[in-house]
Amino acid sequence: MSDTTIGMIHEDTLPGHETRLEPKPAWQPRHPGSGKLAGKVAVITGGDSGIGRAVAALFAREGADIAIAYLNEHDDARETEKIVIAEGQRVLSFAGDLGEKANAERFIAQVIATFGTIDIVVSNAGEQHEDQNIEDITEDQLRRTFQTNVFAMFFLVQAAMPYLKKGASIVTCTSVTMYQGSPGLLDYASTKGAITAFTRSLSENLIEKGIRVNAVAPGPIWTPLNPMGGANPEKVAHFGEDTPMGRPGQPNEVAPSFLFLASDDASYMSGQVLHPNGGTIVGS
Repeated sequence: MSDTTIGMIHEDTLPGHETRLEPKPAWQPRHPGSGKLAGKVAVITGGDSGIGRAVAALFAREGADIAIAYLNEHDDARETEKIVIAEGQRVLSFAGDLGEKANAERFIAQVIATFGTIDIVVSNAGEQHEDQNIEDITEDQLRRTFQTNVFAMFFLVQAAMPYLKKGASIVTCTSVTMYQGSPGLLDYASTKGAITAFTRSLSENLIEKGIRVNAVAPGPIWTPLNPMGGANPEKVAHFGEDTPMGRPGQPNEVAPSFLFLASDDASYMSGQVLHPNGGTIVGS
């Protein structure tokens, strides 16, 4: 293990299991596929559950083979595998913390050994912790949140770069909290600000190579991240009600944004952010 992984923090209770969540999030693609990703290979972090599962299902329906990375939610990952296979596509699963560079490199090595190429990288994995006071955020928690949300994104793209060719697409997952702020998610919102800056900067860095980099900034979406990220029961009971639409979104309402940005439909877009957030108006 390289020196860069020394001191990394591990927490086995997050981000949570979709199998234990009630009601179950809606991940199912809502329309027949049209071959938008036929013959492509997509790497999706956090692909075992939530938004990542919905993206894996939709990408598979559109013809892509799928490689998912997740932390340790093996039951959720097996369900996502079944979903991809049912769509007639091949699937690879990798369990490990991509916030450790060696794991990101091992994951990409397995993807190449299995599929031979990478066309799409979706950096979606994330975690959050609810804290009302900045003094309550421990050093370990701060490091853990940045490790999952930011370091893993850097390490994943670094490992994938040798295999990304002209026409490849990178899609990251930022958040409405980056634009609005969030008094109870100071560290999480900060990582999402970093992700937006990373997305725009990486776009400028890679655009001459013909690689597009964009982001999706979901609003409150019903996934394991929120009820299992420390939110109190009262907040969970009214989750998403403060949006103009008055409800939380479902993962399958977010996945089409990822599909658009990953596909040739968005061939003239890079450095941009889409906002499936229930009607909340934010700066772009």
